Amino acid sequence: MFFRPMQHKAAGLAHNPLKAIVSPRPIGWIGSQGTDGSLNLAPYSFFNAISEDPAMVMFSVQVHPEKDQKDSLRNIEETGEFVVNIVSEAQFQAMNVSSGDYDYGDSEFERAGLEPVASATISVPRASGVPAALECKHFQTLPLPRNTDGGGYTVIIGTITGIFIDDSVIEDGMLKYDRFVPISRLGYRDYGRITDIFQATRPSES
Repeated sequence: MFFRPMQHKAAGLAHNPLKAIVSPRPIGWIGSQGTDGSLNLAPYSFFNAISEDPAMVMFSVQVHPEKDQKDSLRNIEETGEFVVNIVSEAQFQAMNVSSGDYDYGDSEFERAGLEPVASATISVPRASGVPAALECKHFQTLPLPRNTDGGGYTVIIGTITGIFIDDSVIEDGMLKYDRFVPISRLGYRDYGRITDIFQATRPSES
């Protein structure tokens, strides 16, 4: 089977398989704050770390020509700050609640039963209970090419200014995945739990 992007239905596939092919993907649970003080918390699966030194991350926001700008994008461009909360198995239901379509100013923190916890380097708080969080300063907004309907995605790049890790998930100076079980995004409505961990040495390390 072969087909051009967005031509999956002509190839006999009911749903776009791209996100199922590029999986699993980490979830960037993005916390942001508007200039009016309102808090927003939303998950994004087009997310990843892109650089270690300097420490930087990116995520992309879908843009619709006939809809209001996403709260995350609006807030980050207003205040220049955001937090990436890491989603563990224990936060899955709260993360799913926060993915709802709520009005601006309707706090997903409250909807999901989460307390905002003060960050150390920025004014945007992290979500309570998360195993780790990355405090970020806005570095760049990069609009991607638009489709024929005028929609598409906008990439937000941030510089990490602080890293929080819950002490309970650290052992011998390393994160222990089995202590928080990261949740990943697959395709369609599918998610995965990362539980089967194995190690391998590179040929140069043998």
